[in-house]
Amino acid sequence: MDRWRVDPGTKLDLDKIDPGSTARAPGNKAKAEKATSELQDQIATLQERLWAERQQSLLVVLQAIDAGGKDGTVKHVFGHVNPQGCEVTSFKAPNEDELAHDFLWRVHSRTPAAGHIGIFNRSHYEDVLIARVHEVVPKAVWRRRYTDIKAFERTLSTAGTTVVKFFLHISKDEQARRFRARLDDPTKCWKFNVDDLKERALWDDYQRAFEDAITATTTKECPWYVVPADHKWYRNWVISSVLV
Repeated sequence: MDRWRVDPGTKLDLDKIDPGSTARAPGNKAKAEKATSELQDQIATLQERLWAERQQSLLVVLQAIDAGGKDGTVKHVFGHVNPQGCEVTSFKAPNEDELAHDFLWRVHSRTPAAGHIGIFNRSHYEDVLIARVHEVVPKAVWRRRYTDIKAFERTLSTAGTTVVKFFLHISKDEQARRFRARLDDPTKCWKFNVDDLKERALWDDYQRAFEDAITATTTKECPWYVVPADHKWYRNWVISSVLV
C-alpha cells in the first residue's frame, strides 16, 4: 500500500504521478476485475464483523476533480456491502444554517457510528479546495483549516474511527473524454453541468490546492492515498486493496 500512500512530511507533486498508471496490477484488466471482485467479498465479510462487534467504524473520504470517478467508486467498490451499515454523504454548498456555524459543524454529525461505514463523496476538504480556488474566504482562513481538519480527524481516530482518504487522480485529457461521454450517452447526460467547464478552466489552481491540502493533512493515523484513476478498473482494484 506504500506505493499510493502519501507519508507525513512528503511534499506531494501530482505532476510526478501518472494518472494512467496500472503499476502492480494483477495482470490485465480482466484479471484485475476478478481480483477486485474477490476483494469486494472480503470487504463484505469484514463489514459483517464490524457491524457485529460495534467497537469501531470506518470513514472513507473521496475527493477528485469533476468527473474523477467518485460516484463510480461508491458503486463498484461498495456494491457488495449491506446498506444497513453503510451511509454515503455528498456535501454540497452549505445552506444558511450551516454557514452560521463553523465549517466542520455539518460534517461531524455525518461521521459513522460504531459498527458502521461512512463514505464522504466530497467532504470537509471542499472548505480548503473550492473555498480557496474561488476565494470564498481569505488565505489566512483556509490555511488555518488544515490544522482544524487534522485535529478533527485525530478526534475521530482516537474514538475508534479508521479514517482513509482517497484522491482520485485523473488527467485533464481523461476528464475531457468523460465529459464528452456524458453528453453522448442519453443515460448519463444528466450528469453534465455547464459549470463543470468553468471549473475545468481552473484546473491548475485545483491541482495546487489538492497538493497543498493533501500534503498538510496526511497523517499516520489518517493517511491520504493518491490513486491513478484514468483506468476505472485499476482505481477500483487499488481502493479495494487498500480497504481490505
